[in-house]
Amino acid sequence: MTRTTETAVDSRRPVRTRRNLVVQAPGRVELVEEELPDVPDGGLLLETVATGLSAGTELTFVKGDHPGLHAELDPELGLFVPRPGQPAYPVTRLGYMEVARVAESRTPAYRVGELVASPYGHATAHVSDPVREHVVPLPDDLDPVLGTYVAHLGPICANGLLHAASDVVPEVTSLGQGVAGRRVLVTGGGLIGLLTALFAAELGADEVAVVEADPRRAAVAEALGFWVLDADDDAALAVKTRWRHGPGDHGADVAFQCRGRPFALATALRAVRPQGAVVDLAFYTDAADEVRLGEEFHHNGLRLLSAQIGRVPRGQSFGWDRRRLSAETLRLLQSRGDDVRRHLVTDVVDLADAPALLADVAAHRRHVVSAVFTVDEPSDG
Repeated sequence: MTRTTETAVDSRRPVRTRRNLVVQAPGRVELVEEELPDVPDGGLLLETVATGLSAGTELTFVKGDHPGLHAELDPELGLFVPRPGQPAYPVTRLGYMEVARVAESRTPAYRVGELVASPYGHATAHVSDPVREHVVPLPDDLDPVLGTYVAHLGPICANGLLHAASDVVPEVTSLGQGVAGRRVLVTGGGLIGLLTALFAAELGADEVAVVEADPRRAAVAEALGFWVLDADDDAALAVKTRWRHGPGDHGADVAFQCRGRPFALATALRAVRPQGAVVDLAFYTDAADEVRLGEEFHHNGLRLLSAQIGRVPRGQSFGWDRRRLSAETLRLLQSRGDDVRRHLVTDVVDLADAPALLADVAAHRRHVVSAVFTVDEPSDG
């Protein structure tokens, strides 16, 4: 027997079209009006309240240097393969930091009016299949601007902490097991780097250092209470001078590499103690000539761990999945949300202004640590 699901609909008549941020060509970003499909049985209609910009990744599409424009990942083989004959543009899904209200629900799992986070891209609405998509209920009192971190970007950072912990203990039961009581280095003071540093500090790190050359981001890191090192200086020498463990044993216990530049990875490898680990959360678009694997990486017996949100470390059976990483992000926001809102969210603008902001940031006319695009919620009238 087929079971039907009663539909709950917002009395304000949910929208049937949406505006979607599309990269039509390098340097050309537009809001495009699109028809929404019907909400299927078991599905949701989400009306966007706020959508966050992950500048490092998204600007590679705007500038035209994202590897995925010319090759695609074969999910079965785990290999990037060329995309012959397939146009790179338009890019019709950009972004992964959305907060929305449920405007229509065809499942008892979510109620109309509920605030949720879900990574579906910069659009004013989305028809969601919550069985196959990551949809996270949010507390009613959470600032939607902070909620943009919950579904995807926060879990990216939390997964980095999980990888660090799995390098220390065989079965991770607490996200802090890789950083508690340890000296932690973060290379890159962008959004992911600073949020990762906040995670480490909140989870009991003895000291957290952030390497950053941009004085604006360095000032944010300092305001958050971190030891800040200039990337243009020899940060590794400073770290190994300050953090001494014993004879012939100097440096960070663990480093989180959060900037997609080869010199940042080289700095992280130089700065960790012998047999230490570098957890790499960065996204690279260039070659890595500056990463000299015949030097510290070889002689100090280091480990390089790639922490990507698509997978957690092998052998973990304690329920570490994206849902739990989102829960860890919520816990961090409940503790340090005021700091995140004050120091990391540098720009809040209407979604209509998103194309201009992206163009300005890509052309280095404007600097953001984290930008959030807002969409006015429908009025009750």
